[in-house]
Amino acid sequence: MTNPFGDLAGWVTDVIEALGYAGVAVLVALENVFPPIPSEVILPLAGFLAGQGRFSLPAVVLAATVGSVVGALILYAVGLVFGEARVRWLIRRYGRWLTVSERDLDRAVAWFARYGPAIVFFGRLVPIVRSIVSIPAGLGRMGLGQFVVYTALGSAIWNVALIGAGWLLGDNWEAAAPYVEVLQYAVIAAVAVAVVWFLSRRLFGEGRRRL
Repeated sequence: MTNPFGDLAGWVTDVIEALGYAGVAVLVALENVFPPIPSEVILPLAGFLAGQGRFSLPAVVLAATVGSVVGALILYAVGLVFGEARVRWLIRRYGRWLTVSERDLDRAVAWFARYGPAIVFFGRLVPIVRSIVSIPAGLGRMGLGQFVVYTALGSAIWNVALIGAGWLLGDNWEAAAPYVEVLQYAVIAAVAVAVVWFLSRRLFGEGRRRL
């Protein structure tokens, strides 16, 4: 019986070895546009290869972050150019191939409407959301410069975490997957704390003004 994970890891290795840092950037850009390609494989494996001395660790992180921004800009452009009705039609028709549903889009649109540009930063640290959050940013015509900065910062944190895990784990880089789940829960908790702080500050501020 074939091992799909092993086959994917072999393909990722071949691409990175053939194209170098450009290969890392291309794979990460594709992962942002096509979520079934897991960053949980690409990034730890890139970190493992850097740990072997075949690549520079900072350069791998930079290449991955550039790829993240490029992939995010593609989806941002989809939202900006096509509009919500056509995006929903595309998801209904092709979403199953991308493992993305209208419910995922609804959630991302609601989060963007409620929390604004901040969700572009925090969303980069949550699987699936990290890709689709670019679409409501485009639909909402978020400033391009701000979008790129927030995307780069959030993506850099995600990339450092996964590439660093692969670098530290060495031959056991495949064991990085559980750490991704821990990171996801930590980010969700941080977002929840930030929301509570924001709402509390707003409510107490309104109370003081009334007094």
